[in-house]
Amino acid sequence: MISVGELAAGPLFGLPLSDLWFGLVFAMLGTFLFLDGFDFGAGVIFATLPEPTQRETVLAAIGPFWDGNEVWLVVFGGALFAAFPPVYAALFSRHYLLMFAILGALLLRGLAPEMYEQRSDERWQRWWGRSFVAGSLAAPFTLGVFVGNWVVGSARSLTLVGLVAGVTVATLTLVSGAAFLRVKAGSHLPDRVGRIGRGAVVVYLLTVVATLAVVTARLPGSVDTVVTPPVVGLVLASVGLAWVYFRALGRGADHTALGSAAGLSYGLVAVVALLTYPTIDRASGLTVETAIVSTLPLNLMSIGAALLLPLVVTYFVVLYSAFAGPVRPEEVH
Repeated sequence: MISVGELAAGPLFGLPLSDLWFGLVFAMLGTFLFLDGFDFGAGVIFATLPEPTQRETVLAAIGPFWDGNEVWLVVFGGALFAAFPPVYAALFSRHYLLMFAILGALLLRGLAPEMYEQRSDERWQRWWGRSFVAGSLAAPFTLGVFVGNWVVGSARSLTLVGLVAGVTVATLTLVSGAAFLRVKAGSHLPDRVGRIGRGAVVVYLLTVVATLAVVTARLPGSVDTVVTPPVVGLVLASVGLAWVYFRALGRGADHTALGSAAGLSYGLVAVVALLTYPTIDRASGLTVETAIVSTLPLNLMSIGAALLLPLVVTYFVVLYSAFAGPVRPEEVH
């Protein structure tokens, strides 16, 4: 049994807990970006489908997952608050308007499909369908604006780097959404869903380059910060994953395409993590070491995370296993 004195004396087993929590926070952000990302992308593709049955197939495909996927945004925010409270306070107080915009978009995206299915009236479904698309597009875009401002340490809500990053994240969710719909409902949807995904992945690569160019121009001494071997390696890896994604959708290897989309999502978040390490908040000058909580709560949190995270992961494994396979006709209302 470890005593309170031992927990307050130093990090558990001498581990670099501040760095581990930094990595854990961004791993949670990456999981949210991928899992809820394909929900967002499916919501945007919803707008391109002419037939009511096709649109309802999209709702049936994401229905069992989307509210559970949003848990990862809560987990990300909770972990950031618990491990790096000064960063949480600085970021969310500077960008509270963006946070309200993200929450509003998530609320609209969650409410719209529920209301859409309440009535078969054409006008009713048209307006709630538009609300669903608007929320699905606005949520990743505003999240990207928030992250872009975070990377460069901007105090303003609307910046060029934020807007470009917003387009990048929104496009990435379209990449994930097309692959997910091909896996879950490919035979019920038109072939252009695959073409949308292939077009989106090309645009995504272009927006990544544009975002890094704007970040490089925005940050002082940026070449040494942005053009580093790990960042360049991740960009090259993203090009390879995009090529695999493009080919996989063209050949009908939809699970491979979805796996590539997951790699692109985690790769983008890894780039953000590299650009924010070790100065986790440039606006306030906070580093990972200065922003981390004191030793005792850090050790207690680490023990709690080691116990709870496997349960959360198990829950998602059970969830996706229970609803595995393509959408069945009886699931489409």
